[in-house]
Amino acid sequence: MGENLNLTHKFPQKTNHVFVFLEIFVHEGGIQSYVKDIFRAYQRLSPGYKAEVFVLRDSPNISNLWESENLKFYGFQNNSPQFGRLKMTAALLKCLLLQRPQHVFCGHILLAKLIQTLCQPLGIPYTVLTYGKEVWEPLNSKERHALTSASGIWTISRYSRDRSCAANFIDTNIVKILPCAIDGDKFTPGEKPADLIAKYGLNDARVLMTVARLWSGDIYKGVDVTIRALPQILEMFPEVKYLVIGRGDDQPRLAQLAQDLGVSDRVIFAGFVPTEELIAHYRLADAYIMPSQEGFGIVYLEAMACGVPVLSGDDDGSADPLQDGQLGWRVAHRDPNAVATACIEILTGHDQRCDGDWLRQQAIALFGMDALQKRLQELI
Repeated sequence: MGENLNLTHKFPQKTNHVFVFLEIFVHEGGIQSYVKDIFRAYQRLSPGYKAEVFVLRDSPNISNLWESENLKFYGFQNNSPQFGRLKMTAALLKCLLLQRPQHVFCGHILLAKLIQTLCQPLGIPYTVLTYGKEVWEPLNSKERHALTSASGIWTISRYSRDRSCAANFIDTNIVKILPCAIDGDKFTPGEKPADLIAKYGLNDARVLMTVARLWSGDIYKGVDVTIRALPQILEMFPEVKYLVIGRGDDQPRLAQLAQDLGVSDRVIFAGFVPTEELIAHYRLADAYIMPSQEGFGIVYLEAMACGVPVLSGDDDGSADPLQDGQLGWRVAHRDPNAVATACIEILTGHDQRCDGDWLRQQAIALFGMDALQKRLQELI
């Protein structure tokens, strides 16, 4: 794929759309998961559109499993990032000249200037996809101009829209929301897996769980706040344990905090868990706790689809998956007392938001793959 692209041969049929991303398959993460869901929805659109997907940091062969009649992928991963970018630019320009697609979708603000430079002289409209904190602060002048010159801007939540627009003087009315989605056939409720109970020592435990990167630059995920809330929670529910899934350089600080608070025997650092094993881990949880600041928070939908009650911060994009608190608890994201109080309410279990079947039904109705496909169809 990145070598000697003969695009006249590669494109026997008219290309409707072009997508350009930094990376999709080389790493796992919330954005990558969201993009894959967009492709799943795209393949089901009517009429059957055809798209070319250019990915700067993915290898030429890694996306073969996603190839279809609707989607063709080109990866440009290279030992020299500058050379990889140059090769992608040349291939992309060739595609635009030969195919004249109806629309180009720029998958990251860091690519927006390039897409503007290529599309505007050819009169091809482009839309920029935004997610969260990459556009929450003022952009440099070139990026802002590329964003404001786009024919469309998409983002994942009302919060991300409002914050990026305020920082970059953009009219909120031109920003369209394409929310994250959940695959209800994949994320399903089930019994707590006996092998994982044994692995983590969770016999007879009520389990609080967080899935998050443990990077020192990402303390906004709120793992430290939840650890600080544990002494208060344990007074009411001494059988509670806190399962933290994820890895990163902040783990030693978090482990030390748990030790200082006398709860180190209650906190289990599970490390990295592959996506395909996450569903079994969600089934361990009695509550999903992440008092964070998210652009959206796909993990809340994953938990809800597995029938697990959720807690989030109250000043971020989680307002959308939690429906402003109708589907979960939203608390001040740096307040251990608020987290403790909400956790105790969840573990008490008297609220409708603890009803796993109801929670799953609501999450899938609002954010299932059918809902994503319908919204994508409207936007395209």
